Amino acid sequence: MFSHIQVGGRDLQAMVAFYDLVLGRLGWVRLLDEEDDGPPGAGWHRPGTKWPQFYVQQPYNGLPATSGNGVQISFAAASQEQVTAAWQAAIKSGGADEGAPGLRPRYGADFFGGYCRDPEGNKLCFLHTNDFDS
Repeated sequence: MFSHIQVGGRDLQAMVAFYDLVLGRLGWVRLLDEEDDGPPGAGWHRPGTKWPQFYVQQPYNGLPATSGNGVQISFAAASQEQVTAAWQAAIKSGGADEGAPGLRPRYGADFFGGYCRDPEGNKLCFLHTNDFDS
């Protein structure tokens, strides 16, 4: 299990709007603004939990944010419908299609995923599998 994931953002307003909509479809909510002496940004988590967290921030080193080649961030979904809702929200709000929601039997008989890129090129996967239920 990871504690948090952070991606850089050049256009924070657009990235925060994108993730508010997309992560909202997965039941995640924005964290309250906290003074952490870090660069501007926003974070999300599932209600009633502190961890894991997901952040979009300007890079700490002050250099421009870039997407990572070969990097993918995958979010667990409670159902196939939730995968589809998150993927559709991503595409409608500036994301790029990297693979419509559907079964991917090469990864598992019930592996249902949808793939996209956020507005700044970070690759995302929304995934449901019955293994999450156990």
